[in-house]
Amino acid sequence: MSISSSPTLFTVTRQEPRLVVPAESTPRELKQLSDIDDQEGLQFQVPVIMFYRRNPFMEGEDPVRVIREALAKALVFYYPFAGRLIEGPNRKLLVDCTGEGVLFIEADAEVELDQLGDTILPGCPYMEELLHHVPGSDGILGCPLLLVQVTRFSCGGFTFALRLNHTMSDGVGLVQFLNAIAEFAQGNGLTAPSVLPLWRREILSARKPPQITCLHHEYEQVVDTNNDNNNKHEILRSFFFGPKEIRAIRNHLPPHSNGSTFEVLTACLWRCRTRALTLDSNYPVRVSCLFNGRGLHDLHVPNGYYGNAIAYPATVSKAGKVCTFPLVYALELVRMAKAQVTAEYFRSVADLMVIKGRPMYTVPGSFFVSDVRHLGFNMVDFGWGKPVYGGTAVSFPNVSFCMSFKDGIVVPICLPQGVMERFEEELKTMTDEPLGGSFDDRPFKISSML
Repeated sequence: MSISSSPTLFTVTRQEPRLVVPAESTPRELKQLSDIDDQEGLQFQVPVIMFYRRNPFMEGEDPVRVIREALAKALVFYYPFAGRLIEGPNRKLLVDCTGEGVLFIEADAEVELDQLGDTILPGCPYMEELLHHVPGSDGILGCPLLLVQVTRFSCGGFTFALRLNHTMSDGVGLVQFLNAIAEFAQGNGLTAPSVLPLWRREILSARKPPQITCLHHEYEQVVDTNNDNNNKHEILRSFFFGPKEIRAIRNHLPPHSNGSTFEVLTACLWRCRTRALTLDSNYPVRVSCLFNGRGLHDLHVPNGYYGNAIAYPATVSKAGKVCTFPLVYALELVRMAKAQVTAEYFRSVADLMVIKGRPMYTVPGSFFVSDVRHLGFNMVDFGWGKPVYGGTAVSFPNVSFCMSFKDGIVVPICLPQGVMERFEEELKTMTDEPLGGSFDDRPFKISSML
C-alpha cells in the first residue's frame, strides 16, 4: 500500500555549518580505496535519517552537544572520514587523511515529532530542512566525506540525518561507525569503540594480473532504445508491506514455493515496475540484488572492515516474459541473481574495474534492490532509545531499498508520474488479498521459461 500523509508546515532554524574534527591528533597519510569502493556506480552521496522521541530519562541533555562530542571521539578511530578524497594515477581514489573534519549542522524545528506522521519515511517532504544542502559540499573530490545535521523538535525528540560519500563505506560499514558514535554518546567511560575499525582495502582490490572470471550482466554497456520515459519528472513514494500484503503476494506463487520475503517482494516489485514502464516485449530488463560479501568465508573480510563489501549481480530477461509469465518466473530470476555471488565473483568484479576502467553499472532496463532491514539503522541508540524510523532517506530512479518499519517493510520507489500511477495499479492487484488463492497454476517448466 502507498503511504501518504499531508505535510505539516513548520520552521527550521539552522546554525552555520561547522567542521567537527577528531578529538585527538590523528595520522596524516594517504589511504587507497579498494577497487570495489571507487567504481563509478558508488561515486555519489547517500542520505540516511533517524527520528528519535523524547526520553524523560535524558531530560536536560542536549542531543546536539552529546552527538557532536561523541562524533569527535569516534573520528579519532575513523579518522579517514575527516579527510578528503583525491585522485591518483588512472583515476584511482585515495583518502588524504588531513583531519579537516566532517560538516555538522545544529538546528531546531518548531514542530512535534508526532505531527509528522508517516511523512518521516523516504520521500519525506522536509528532507532539505532536516539535512540541509551546504553549497559546494557534495562533490566526490576535495569535499567533506560526511555531512551531519541534528535537529531538535519542540517535543524533546530530534532527528539525526547524515549524508555519506558512498565510496567510503557500505551500509554495514556506516552502521558500524554510527554505533561507535552511539557508544561514545552513551558515555560509560569508554576509551574505544567495542568494534575497532579496520581499513584493509587491499582485500577487495584487483589481483595482479587482473582477470575477469565471471559473467557480469550488471556492467554490460548497452544503448537505451526506450526513450518514452527519459527526461520526465520523477516522483518518489513509499510503499508499506505488512504480513497481509506479503501473504497476498505469496498467493500468486505455487504452494510451498521457495523464496525469502525479500526475494518474493523483489520479484513482485520488478514485475509491477516492468509492466508499468510499458516496454517493448523484446526489451532487455535486469534485476540486481545487492549482496554483502562479509559472510563469504573465502573472501576473508575481517570483523571491523568498514569499506564497501558489496556486489550487485544481475540476471537478464525480455520485458515481455517478466510481464506475462507467472510471478514464479521473476522470483527464480531474482534467486539466480543472488546465487551467482561467491568470493571469486567479488574478485572478478574488482578485476573488471581495473581492466575496463571502472565502468558504470548498466542503467537502461535495470532495477536494483537492496535489503537494509538487518543492517541496524533502526537500532542505533545515542542514549534516547531506538529510532521511530531509521534508514535511507531517498530512493533513486533505478534503485530501491527494503527497510523495517513497524511490523513490516517499507520500500521507496522512484518513477515518472504516469508510470507511478500504473505501478500503483499493478501493485494493488498483487496485494489485494483474495478470498481464495490466486496462484496461476497453468502448467509450465521454469527451465523452459528461462
